[in-house]
Amino acid sequence: MSSDTPQGPPLEPPRNLSSLIVRVRHAGRRQNDISLEAILDAVGRRSFAPFLLIAGLITLAPLIGDIPGVPTLMASLVVLVAAQLLLGRQHFWLPRVLLERRVSRERFLRVTGWLEKPARWVDCCLRARLTWLTRSPAHLPVALTCLLIGLAMPPMELVPFSANGGGLALTLFGLALLAEDGLMALVAYLLTGATLALVIIGLV
Repeated sequence: MSSDTPQGPPLEPPRNLSSLIVRVRHAGRRQNDISLEAILDAVGRRSFAPFLLIAGLITLAPLIGDIPGVPTLMASLVVLVAAQLLLGRQHFWLPRVLLERRVSRERFLRVTGWLEKPARWVDCCLRARLTWLTRSPAHLPVALTCLLIGLAMPPMELVPFSANGGGLALTLFGLALLAEDGLMALVAYLLTGATLALVIIGLV
């Protein structure tokens, strides 16, 4: 976010992936290009889970995540927010240069529309289980792992498919925190390890 304190009451975080997609499709409705700031405002700025979901989905999404530099941009967002969470901040700050990055509304709506059907299937798989892996203080190792993913994202762009693995891990962590689904968090940890191993092997 900007250096200003967000105005108005905080938004409740989305309850699942489908509700998150509905919110972001309405972001910046009167603009031809949608800014990152408008997307984050649509989902609320005080919860870590929506940040992870947005960053992960944009990295994964065809037509957007395939744009050179987009995975690294999302990684910068994750690194900044995860670091602030580890430092105990409750209100996340992001520099204006990141918040003003934009994507065309036509492309954005096309991608989010494509995600709606898979989102309903994903939501059917989510439920509260192994909650000790998602509830405080378990969010701190999640934040640390996401910080590592963010720092590794630039070299991931050099290794085929590894950036997609990183984006999927961020998405799974976001879903895990959103639904308090510890099994999803376990899968995300395993995927993170496999992705980082792939990057190391690809760069050696």
